[in-house]
Amino acid sequence: MERKINTSVVSAFARAYHSKNSSIKVFDDSIAYDLIGEEEYDSIGENMSKGIRFFNPQFSGSDSEALRWIVDHQLSPTPLGRAAYCERMLGNAVNMGASQYLIFASGLDSFSYRQPDFAKSLKIFELDLPVTQIDKQQRVEKAKLSEIENLTRINTDFTKTDWGITLADQFNFSSTEISFCSLLGISYYLEFSDFEKVISTISQLTSNGTTIVFDYPEEKSASEQSIKQRMLAKEAGEKMIGNYSYSTIEKMLERNGFLIYEHLDPEQITQQIFNCYNLANPDHPITAFRNVNYCLAVKKSSF
Repeated sequence: MERKINTSVVSAFARAYHSKNSSIKVFDDSIAYDLIGEEEYDSIGENMSKGIRFFNPQFSGSDSEALRWIVDHQLSPTPLGRAAYCERMLGNAVNMGASQYLIFASGLDSFSYRQPDFAKSLKIFELDLPVTQIDKQQRVEKAKLSEIENLTRINTDFTKTDWGITLADQFNFSSTEISFCSLLGISYYLEFSDFEKVISTISQLTSNGTTIVFDYPEEKSASEQSIKQRMLAKEAGEKMIGNYSYSTIEKMLERNGFLIYEHLDPEQITQQIFNCYNLANPDHPITAFRNVNYCLAVKKSSF
């Protein structure tokens, strides 16, 4: 099948670049490079550096310097920050009894291959579009990565299929076990009603104590970074349509039995996630997009 340079591939490129080129790592995705492969990695890097005028018309420097600027300012903040936060929260949830890990819009997520010992303690479910799942399987085979026995890939479109029934009836998913659900990047591409349907289905399927983690674009503010991010997504055929307020998110979660346990705004994300890296790289800091927030919510026992 023809490979499309979609947002999941670009995100994996950003994680791979950071892992290969940074001594102090925000998030060390040691498998992302293997999933992309040398040829595609080099091609993406070359195309990005040639597009520096799109990202920064005033930039002056070499191609390698241009690529670093693009990665640090445009490509890395979102995939690095939210992945680091999500897996930190996953560790906390497992310590509290979570035994199932649901990765929505899993793309080229590499958790199962990066942390096989950790993965063995969980039932892992990756949910994404069929074309994305096929592409990932081909990449896994090409990279000669060992399959994970307790990893289940589920083909689904969150806007068109009843993935909840499929998950409950056809796979080794338990509604009585505590789950941890990663919904990174989903809110950008779904109408609010569709996003709430996903949250509602999770609530109906899972036990009390289940955790969900997601990032979302805030409607009251936009940045040059986010505008260019939307343009890149549109070019890849993945139009970003989501914009939410905190109060809208909070009320939606409450309607579906979830309480917000932690909410991070861009300043908090930069301080908590990027601080160590920035102290070590004062000339190349990474900061969170100023219109993106992180949210962690837990299904309450009284629902």
